[in-house]
Amino acid sequence: MNSNDNLPTEVVSAIRQVVGNGKHTLHQPSFSSLEVSMVSECIESTFVSSSGYFVDKFEKSLAEYTGANFAVAVVNGTSALHLALNVAEVSAGDEVLIPALSFIATANAVSYCNAIPHFVEVESETLGIDADKLERYLVSICELRDSECFNRITNRRIRALVPMHTFGHPSNLERLLEVCKQFNIVLIEDAAESLGSLYKGKHTGTIGTMGVFSFNGNKILTTGGGGAVVTDSQELARKLKHLSTTGKVSHKWEFNHDVIGFNYRMPNLNAALGCAQFTKLTKFIESKRELYLRYKSAFLQIDGITLFGEAKDTYSNYWLQTIILDESVAHQRDSILQQTHEVGLMCRPAWTLLSDLEPYFETPRMDLSFTRSLASRIINIPSSPDLIG
Repeated sequence: MNSNDNLPTEVVSAIRQVVGNGKHTLHQPSFSSLEVSMVSECIESTFVSSSGYFVDKFEKSLAEYTGANFAVAVVNGTSALHLALNVAEVSAGDEVLIPALSFIATANAVSYCNAIPHFVEVESETLGIDADKLERYLVSICELRDSECFNRITNRRIRALVPMHTFGHPSNLERLLEVCKQFNIVLIEDAAESLGSLYKGKHTGTIGTMGVFSFNGNKILTTGGGGAVVTDSQELARKLKHLSTTGKVSHKWEFNHDVIGFNYRMPNLNAALGCAQFTKLTKFIESKRELYLRYKSAFLQIDGITLFGEAKDTYSNYWLQTIILDESVAHQRDSILQQTHEVGLMCRPAWTLLSDLEPYFETPRMDLSFTRSLASRIINIPSSPDLIG
C-alpha cells in the first residue's frame, strides 16, 4: 500500500497551480450582458412560458449544432430521457440496461415508465458501458422471442440500452450499437453531460435512435433548468413534441387532448438564456480543453494519480475534469476531498452506484466488481470554463 501521506497536499498544490488562489466551485455557469439582454427581450415580449421565439430558435440551434434533424426542448434532462423512453415504447415491466455509474436521473426516468433498471458494468477507457462484458452477459442470460430480447432469468423483455457519456466523454458507441443490433435492443444515448463531444466525428446523442441532453446550471451550456431530445426521425420528433405539450391537439381555441401527455415543454424564458449561451459554446469547450492540458501538466509528477483523458476516436468537451486514484492510494480519497474542501476547492467523488441506492436494491444487475472499484477512486476537480482566462 502506498503510504504517501502528502498526497492530499500534493493534489491541492496541483489544482492551485492551475486555478490560483481563492475559492473555486466544481462547475459554475458563465454569463455576460448578452444573457441579460436576451432574457430581458423575452420578458418584454410577455411570452415567457412554453411557447415563443426563443424556444424555436434554441431547438434549431441545437439541431444544427449536433447535426440532428430534429430537437425538442423540455424542462430538464430527466424529463427528456423519460420522453425518449416513452416514445421508444418502453413499457411497464420491461427492463432497461443502464450503467451502474451514473446520476440517479438515469434510473429514475426508467422507473417513471414503470420499467426496471438493469445495471451493467463500465470500463476504464471511456468510463462508459463495457460493451464486451455486456455482450457476454447478454449471451448468458437472454434469448430472442419473436425478434424481441427477453431475460430468461426474470422472463421480462429487455427493451432499451441507455449508455451515459460520463463527465462528457463519449462511450464506445460503435460496439454498443453492435450489441443492440445483435439483441434487437433500442439504443438511447444519455448525452446529458456531453454537449460538444464527438464520437468518430459524429456528435453524441445522434448515433442512437434518440439522444438526450441536460442544460442544468452546472452543465457546459445552461438554460437554468432544461433539457432536450434529438433524433433524425420526423415521426419520433412529432411524438416527442406532442407528448411534451400535454398531448394537446393543435387548434386556435379548443382544448382537446388525445393522449395522456406531460407538461414538459421548455419555457421561452429559459430558452432565451440558452440562445445567448449557444453563442459562447465553442469558447467554453476550447477553455475546458485547455484546462485539461494545464491540469495534465500539473498532475504529471504526482505518483498514484491519473488525470482522465479522452479515448481514441473521441473528442471530449471535458465537462468535468477527473482524476483517478491508483488502487494503492484509493484509501486516501476522503482525505483528499476533506483537504480540498477545507481550502475552498470544491471537489467531489463519483456518484454512489445506482445499484447501491435504496430504491434500487432489488433490481437486476451483472457483476459490478470493476465499476465498484473505479467509482471508489474517482474525484472531480474544479472545471468551470472561466478558470481559463
